[in-house]
Amino acid sequence: MDDLRHKYLDLISNAADEGALEDLRVQAVGKKGEISLKMRELGKMTPEERQVMGPKLNALKDEINSALAAKKVALADAALDERLKGEWLDVTLAGRARRQGTIHPVSQVMEEVTAIFADLGFSVAEGPQIETDWYNFDALNIPGHHPARAEMDTFYTHRAEGDNRPPHVLRTHTSPVQIRSMEKQGAPIRIICPGRVYRADYDQTHTPMFHQVEGLALDKDISMANLKWVLEEFFSAFFGTHVETRFRASHFPFTEPSAEVDIQCEWVDGQVKVGEGNDWLEVLGSGMVHPKVLEAGGIDPNEWQGFAFGIGIDRLAMLKYGIPDLRAFFDSDLRWLRHYGFASLDQPTLHGGLSR
Repeated sequence: MDDLRHKYLDLISNAADEGALEDLRVQAVGKKGEISLKMRELGKMTPEERQVMGPKLNALKDEINSALAAKKVALADAALDERLKGEWLDVTLAGRARRQGTIHPVSQVMEEVTAIFADLGFSVAEGPQIETDWYNFDALNIPGHHPARAEMDTFYTHRAEGDNRPPHVLRTHTSPVQIRSMEKQGAPIRIICPGRVYRADYDQTHTPMFHQVEGLALDKDISMANLKWVLEEFFSAFFGTHVETRFRASHFPFTEPSAEVDIQCEWVDGQVKVGEGNDWLEVLGSGMVHPKVLEAGGIDPNEWQGFAFGIGIDRLAMLKYGIPDLRAFFDSDLRWLRHYGFASLDQPTLHGGLSR
């Protein structure tokens, strides 16, 4: 056994790699290894011989296993040292450049609009995107036969057969937020209502989901003159130049009188320049809030009056930043986002200038 001990301890000590070490393990303590065969011979010995040889063989086997385990750890450590010598990193080098994301034009314009109207004394109001047809239509004086209430124009939620509850809709405008705000705050009030709206339409200038901001101001002596001043102040601040507006008589169920609003512009090589020239571009609808709408919001129309308006945020972004197709806003094209997006630390602000 001393010969076996010295033999395998020397071989284990000189093993060059883990493969050679595994071969030695099989030769020594494997099922047919030399030490394993010696263990089998114990059965042929007398009890007295087994008492002497058994402990010696077990001790030898344990010593060989311990030597194998220690050598395996030593070989792994040596391999790691060699790897560390070959694979090193200079921690003083500059880090790899990481591409940063950008602020989406819709998010940017929404922030710009909010900042301008906040400067004019308007607060922001929000409401649910899934509305009852009462808030979306009835409270806004939209009759049951109005085209906007047809399923070809409005997304209605599913109702199970036999469920006769009034349907819910994906809101077609943010006007329901005005009704909810009047119910909650009463008058006087001065708010804007930005958010997502939904209509069944899809082309170069329309998408099924888009963004809109509506404004509402109620007091005892508000007139169309106040509306015109607010809109001209907003457009002048937003486009960074003085912008004239033109009101054209129109009809909306929720305002009376109602007006379409155009802004002064000029077309040059297919591009529109706002604030100059002799052309006009329609941008929003507005008017004095209809008495029935005030009543639906819990406001006495004999005591209070005010104006409301609505404009598409996506359209504003297209006008200001020269984006030709509304559908590209929702394509998630990284090249488009990198081109039209805003750096997170370089956003236009009211005090720092709203133009890039």
